[in-house]
Amino acid sequence: MLDSALGLGLVLALMAILALWLTRRLGLPPILAWLGLGLAAGPEGLAWLGTEQIHLVAELGIVFLMFSLGLEFSLPRLWAMRSRVFGLGSAQVGLTGVLAALIALALGIEWRTAVVVGAAIALSSTAIVLRQLDELGWLNRRHGELSVSVLLFQDLAVIPLLIVIPMLGSDLTGTALMADVGLALLKAGAVFTALLWAGGFLLPKIFDEVARTRSHELFVLTTLVVALATGYVTLALGLSMALGAFLAGMLLGESQYRQQLEADIRPFRDLLMGVFFVSVGMLLDLSLVVAHWPLLLVMLPCIMVVKALLVTLVAMLSGEKSKDALATGVCLAQMGEFSFILIGLALGWQVIDSALANLLVVTGVLSMALAPTLINHCIGLAKWILGGGDRLLSDPPGAPAAMTGHVLLLGYGRVGQTLARFLRREGIPYLAVDLDPVRVREARGGGEPVIYGDARRSEILTDAGLGRAKMVVVTYDNRRTIFNQLDCIRQMKPDLPVLVRTRDDTTLEALRSAGADQVIPESLEGSLMLVSQVLYRLDVPLPSILKRLEQERRRHYRTLHGFFSGQDLAPEQLHAVVLTRDAWAVGHTLADVGDKLAPVTVEAVRRDGVRLNPDGTLCMMVGDSLLLQGPPAKMEKAERRLLDGY
Repeated sequence: MLDSALGLGLVLALMAILALWLTRRLGLPPILAWLGLGLAAGPEGLAWLGTEQIHLVAELGIVFLMFSLGLEFSLPRLWAMRSRVFGLGSAQVGLTGVLAALIALALGIEWRTAVVVGAAIALSSTAIVLRQLDELGWLNRRHGELSVSVLLFQDLAVIPLLIVIPMLGSDLTGTALMADVGLALLKAGAVFTALLWAGGFLLPKIFDEVARTRSHELFVLTTLVVALATGYVTLALGLSMALGAFLAGMLLGESQYRQQLEADIRPFRDLLMGVFFVSVGMLLDLSLVVAHWPLLLVMLPCIMVVKALLVTLVAMLSGEKSKDALATGVCLAQMGEFSFILIGLALGWQVIDSALANLLVVTGVLSMALAPTLINHCIGLAKWILGGGDRLLSDPPGAPAAMTGHVLLLGYGRVGQTLARFLRREGIPYLAVDLDPVRVREARGGGEPVIYGDARRSEILTDAGLGRAKMVVVTYDNRRTIFNQLDCIRQMKPDLPVLVRTRDDTTLEALRSAGADQVIPESLEGSLMLVSQVLYRLDVPLPSILKRLEQERRRHYRTLHGFFSGQDLAPEQLHAVVLTRDAWAVGHTLADVGDKLAPVTVEAVRRDGVRLNPDGTLCMMVGDSLLLQGPPAKMEKAERRLLDGY
């Protein structure tokens, strides 16, 4: 059976399943299962696999990991956290890396190898730390925020290291080497600028067209091709494939497709990253471990304790409480996934010898095995070490919090937008998920909280805050999809109230049996009934609800007309127009503007993120976003009048 590739693959897959199940039951990180599989099947074990058989697949795992990291990389978020990311993060990486490198030099290790040793020890495990903090609900606690800030800088620091390490493997020395490294960094900067320009223009258009096809297969395939193609471009220029994938992910990270891209790439990333860690496990040499076990017993505690103390010191010097700083140090004491990536890259370029690489890998594996337990008890350890004290890890004033207690609208068509308007009037937070790229772009342009994605995917619902939502409302009408939707919601949060809109009552009982708390038929009155039930469940006074509904009937259901159009044009649609510096409407009052737009009307004006009432005396300013309502055939003419005056 093992003579064929299929038989070997089947046996390895069964071993992986068993190893992953075992680590899960023991509460250990799954990376240990992959490393163990590599050790068992590699040259030091059963010798089923050779390095050349797995190298390409392992490299693809790094590519998809960096693409996913790029999707999470947000320039606005980074700027908001700049003091902690570039202050605390850079200090931690710099101090830890330099100290480890100096110790390596003192032990007689060559300086290029010492650079790799310092870089590998300075990094921590993003996957383990974030997962444990999220499961414990500590991401918004002070030590959680500090840990995330440091991890974010560590992930960014990997990018230049991926460029520099291949340069260290060259035969150049002294000034020539420095010039080569500088040239590589300049080349990376030029590639970054070129991809930023080309990708910022092309990638959103490509994914707009792909999303319009409503083909999930085409969307997934396009995502894979984009990640691999950008990696190939940077590889052809003599740089790392991971760098190109990271840049592509970063360019798409600010688009409306980020959540769906991340959900689609995650299965490929997780599986291929598992293959990468299998390749790392194949590097382990048990004979060296046995021969150097006293050294390992010294290295492991020294690295973890010194690293935790350095993080604590840097955090305290930046003004953090001692308990918060120490808890952060305990969380970040281990080595990380990127440490193995750097070690593997250095081995490939012969910057580090296999014996030292093996010691570092074993030390990293052991530190990661201890990490979940240390993170779970970091608060208790901080209290014990410091001898108690004042209240630990209190939330800082003004700390950013994720949306909570909101209504999750699945589908943002006519009914979803009607419901959103009533929720906005009552001051109730909401978030919508929709799969129409045109509608999402138009709504986001009008300042609406809408994300693009398939709401039947658990990853999309997680990003939309299903676990923190107060209610879910399914506003689209597709019977098969709704049943799948209810199954997904009930698996993730069984006790969450779910309201469903449907065309008629033929499936009412079936939908209730599937988990819907209430099913409301379609029509204009049905839309108003849905609004009344949602507001009532959110504790809005009943007289206020009845007054709102009666006002809508007297206004001939005006709120139920005019919607952000998707690919199917509505009789009346909404469209947001942003006034540029040379727009004709700037300096004119809303009354003057309105006279030129008929039959299109201005429903609202948004200025600096604040929605203003469309009062006729309001003077238009640069940057104002005007929300227009009217027939689609007249909308283009109205926009031209606003911008050009004719």
